[in-house]
Amino acid sequence: MLNDGFHDVPRGKLAVVITYLEMTTKVATEANALPEGVTFRQVTPDVPWYRDILTRVGGLDWLWFGRLRQDDAVLEVVLADPDVEFYTLSRGGVDLALMELDFRKAGACELQYFGLTSELIGTGAGRYLITESIERAWSKPISRFHLSTCTIDSPQALGFYRHIGFTPVKQAVQITDDPRLIGLLPESAGPHVPILRP
Repeated sequence: MLNDGFHDVPRGKLAVVITYLEMTTKVATEANALPEGVTFRQVTPDVPWYRDILTRVGGLDWLWFGRLRQDDAVLEVVLADPDVEFYTLSRGGVDLALMELDFRKAGACELQYFGLTSELIGTGAGRYLITESIERAWSKPISRFHLSTCTIDSPQALGFYRHIGFTPVKQAVQITDDPRLIGLLPESAGPHVPILRP
C-alpha cells in the first residue's frame, strides 16, 4: 500500500497507473460497418506475426511491452492455446489491428489486447472491433468480460471503454523498467513519455 504523497520513481523506470474495468452483463451493441477496403478475420498467429502486430499497434505509440519481453517459447504456448482467440483488421493485405480474447479462466473473458494502427484511428474501425469483441465474448458461457488500460496508453482508451459499457473496478501502480532502455522498443517509441536515463 502506497502512503499518501509523492514517491520518487527511479531513473530508468516507468510508473504506470493501471485501471481495471469489467462488464458483468452484456450490453446492447449496434451493427457497425467497416471502413471501405477493410476486412475482419480470425488469425492463427505465429510468434513473428504477433510480435510485429503488437509493436505496430501498441508498442511504437503506447509502449505496449508486456508480451514483447516474453521469450518465444512462452509466447508459442499462448498463441497455440485454443482458449485464446486472435483477430485482426486488414487493408490491402496489411494487418492493422489486434483483438485478443482470453477465455482461459472459466466463466470469464479478458480482452487481453485491443488496438488499431494509426491508419485506422478515427475511421469507425475501433467501434466495429469492440462490438465484435463484446459479441464474441458473450457468445461463450461467461459472467465477466474484463480488460485493463493504463496512463501511458492512448488517452482516449479509458473513455472509449467506459462509453461502450465497461465499469472501472480497481486501480494499481506498476513500476517497471522503461522498455526503450532495455532494447524491447526503440527510443523513439512512446514520445509522450519522457526517457529518464539512470
